[in-house]
Amino acid sequence: MPKTPQADAIVLFGGTGDLARRMLLASLYFLDADGFLPEGFRIVATARAAMTRDAFVALTHKTLTDRPEGITDEVWVRFSARLDYVGADATTIEGATRIKTALGGATRPFFYLAISPSLFERVCAALSGAGLATSASRIVLEKPIGRDLETSRHMNTALGEIFDEDQIFRIDHYLGKETVQNLIALRFANTLFEPLWNNLTIDHVQITVAETEGVGERWPYYDEYGALRDMLQNHMLQLLCLVAMEPPADMEPDSVRNEKVKVLRSLRRFTRVEATEKSVRGQYTPGVVIGKTAAGYEAERGQASDTETFVALRADIDNWRWAGVPFFLRTGKRMPEKRTQIAIQFKPVPHSIFGQAANHDLVANRLIIDLQPDEDIRLSLMNKAPGLSQGGMRMQSLPLSLSLLRTYEGAGGRRRIAYERLLLDVIHGDATLFVRRDEVDEAWRWVDGVADAWADAHMTPKPYAAGSWGPQDAFALIARFGRAWSD
Repeated sequence: MPKTPQADAIVLFGGTGDLARRMLLASLYFLDADGFLPEGFRIVATARAAMTRDAFVALTHKTLTDRPEGITDEVWVRFSARLDYVGADATTIEGATRIKTALGGATRPFFYLAISPSLFERVCAALSGAGLATSASRIVLEKPIGRDLETSRHMNTALGEIFDEDQIFRIDHYLGKETVQNLIALRFANTLFEPLWNNLTIDHVQITVAETEGVGERWPYYDEYGALRDMLQNHMLQLLCLVAMEPPADMEPDSVRNEKVKVLRSLRRFTRVEATEKSVRGQYTPGVVIGKTAAGYEAERGQASDTETFVALRADIDNWRWAGVPFFLRTGKRMPEKRTQIAIQFKPVPHSIFGQAANHDLVANRLIIDLQPDEDIRLSLMNKAPGLSQGGMRMQSLPLSLSLLRTYEGAGGRRRIAYERLLLDVIHGDATLFVRRDEVDEAWRWVDGVADAWADAHMTPKPYAAGSWGPQDAFALIARFGRAWSD
């Protein structure tokens, strides 16, 4: 397979926005510090705001120095020389032409659209009109790609008329996290787990994405999407695919993404009856989060709304590996803590040999994969409790940590930003950790089915106090199937 030429520049649309300043520019700086940016690689930021290059460089310097890692003078001199800024309306050919001028001699740029998806088509058309959308360029898209299957297909079709599929990189920053990549290594680089990764030994799987913040000023966007479309359609289904997919033939992009698509196609479609039995919608009301008073969603929005800020549901994968194993997905705003976690619950041992006293101690093994706020992988194993006891051996569950994060931190290492991995992959044209068009289609097809089932069943969001783990119905949902949330 021929090596894909390295990109020689990035054009960062929305260059003065929060994502660009806090995550993307910082990621590019750290890639430069570690020697991963190609020689002569240019960074051109663009936005509507009128700003000189010197002002943008100063703003970037302040953003980086405010980070806990800080910066070094040597790297900053090299990095700042790469920076440029273009104040322009990038939806016009005139604006795109100004960007082309700023690129100088760069012939293999990639365009990162850290802007509203409503502008994607117009920006791409302008790039094409200015002669920037060549066969050597690439484009990176932030979510959401549409609001449903129909709008997603429309957007992908429009972009596909300008860029080939192998030039389009649909980004999900969760896939750049070290622990997510460790999940792939855990499954496919160890003989210990893969033979057990099926319905014979796994009882159920839980995926939780909990956020402490509310919607706040984002309510115009959020009110249109809700938790189902904003979080479950992309982040959570991507995590589900990595947990459930079959071993790919290799780590080539299409090999991995083919297996993820198979999982999405195997997801059982929701019906009206299943919606009421296997899903819960919720919306936060006033409460207390981490010791601070928090307003309800309707107060933030300014009027009543039936948008869900919480979703819990049971998903079933109809294939041989996972038949009968429920996947419980849960996400919400204004939760008690910030947490992204995958819990693999194994079945209990079929028979205890340790006596009556130990029977109360035995706990089935559980693999906990934490993505945030701390990245860690822990396997709970049964162990003999120290000391003497009567009536048989006493047991206790102890965690075995599989993460090297603490080791690296103790050695002076740095926790990488997830975007670093993904930006480096775009530079080298590696699409393994990016979402292919048919993945987007299948994810939307399933999510649309859930939304349609909710509408058929006339399901409205259940209230839950900010700072709680969601509506009581969410606990009843998982209890109905004889399980409990991993809190």
